[in-house]
Amino acid sequence: MKKLCSLFLFFGSIMSAFAQDVGPALDSLIRAYTKINKFNGTVLVARHGKILLRKGYGYQNVAEKIRNTEKSVFQIGSVTKQFTSAVILKLQEEKKLDVSDKVSKYFPDYPKGDSISIHQLLTHTSGIYNYTGNGEFMRTEITKPQSREKMMSLFKDKPFDFTPGSRWSYSNSGYSLLGYIIEVVTGKSYEAAVYKYIFEPAKMSNSGFDFSYLKSPYKTSGYFTLNLADTVLAPITDSTIAFSAGAIYSTTGDMYKWHNSLQNNTILSKMQQETAYTPVKNGYGYGWFIDSVEGKRRVGHSGGIPGYISMESRVPEEDIFILLLSNASDKSLKDIMKSIYAILYKKEYEMPKQRKAITMPDAVLQQYKGEYEINAGFTIVITVKGAGLGVQPTGDVQKIMLPEKEDSFFEDQDEIKMVFTRNDKKEVTGLVLHQNGRQTICKKR
Repeated sequence: MKKLCSLFLFFGSIMSAFAQDVGPALDSLIRAYTKINKFNGTVLVARHGKILLRKGYGYQNVAEKIRNTEKSVFQIGSVTKQFTSAVILKLQEEKKLDVSDKVSKYFPDYPKGDSISIHQLLTHTSGIYNYTGNGEFMRTEITKPQSREKMMSLFKDKPFDFTPGSRWSYSNSGYSLLGYIIEVVTGKSYEAAVYKYIFEPAKMSNSGFDFSYLKSPYKTSGYFTLNLADTVLAPITDSTIAFSAGAIYSTTGDMYKWHNSLQNNTILSKMQQETAYTPVKNGYGYGWFIDSVEGKRRVGHSGGIPGYISMESRVPEEDIFILLLSNASDKSLKDIMKSIYAILYKKEYEMPKQRKAITMPDAVLQQYKGEYEINAGFTIVITVKGAGLGVQPTGDVQKIMLPEKEDSFFEDQDEIKMVFTRNDKKEVTGLVLHQNGRQTICKKR
């Protein structure tokens, strides 16, 4: 017994030393991103039951000069989807529904509802049109409460993007439909169902649904743009619009309680989680993206809603939980997450650097002005703004991009690069947009 106690003390001291070593490294990383306006929010990193970092950075409210703390409350956007899928699995456990059920069972008048299953809604394989692709609606109506009928009218009569089950395409409409099914089955509001099955048993007392009406000293303001040059406040998206696809708000502490409930199998059983973490298409299960890190299964989700972005990542086998919550949607969290994992696994990583712009004559900048077509109905309008270019995509806010060399411009916050193309006469004919590892080719009109 004495040897066993010594062994526990030995491993405990290793974990303590690891936390002491890693915590400051994580804090230095996030402070570096904050210093150059590439992060604004709160962070929680935990491993093996030890919280390595839990801290707020930047501003909760710029106008009132209130800083983010570990208690700050954020909208989590599409991270909501894992809660929706969890409620569905709980209802299946209670034999109140089955994931093989067709939509027509709950909405008999839904067009071709007998060809779409709950399973397909959960896995984004239903082919249902994504209502957030309706630029006009998302631009003009997101702050206004909407009825179920109005929201369903945005997608139910649209043609399928593909035959249900044959392909994968991210659909907020599918997850909204899951929320409506939950309401039909339980006879409760979606919000009440989430409280019953998740928030209450997990003791998530700082989480909720209708952010517009939240009264809390820790409620954050969301920003489209937040940097030294500009601050643009974002409107709050009404919960009836984001709904079960993205309306939940929470804190790092509450989300860590959720993680621990999953680790301990107290809300979802190990078998239910195995179902949720099994990828069907495109690495997506039931409300979770699944991949691997260092040979271990990793599950998580990101979220985006006007003024807010979030990224959650878990390695269940090693009890790793990482959560980044930001109230500035002009930032990118991907590189921060990558570097956090590098620190946890003692790999090399780079500290962030501020990119430098060059001075470009106004006569040269004027050559890039114009309208560039992405696809039918979607364009990018480019104007000259000060020392750079104003870039205005259809249905989005304008971003300012700065020159780094001839025909090449960048936007540091979202890590966007834009390279213009020319013909044999040296006339600007189009551009290539580089973002999140993807390239989008646009032709000048």
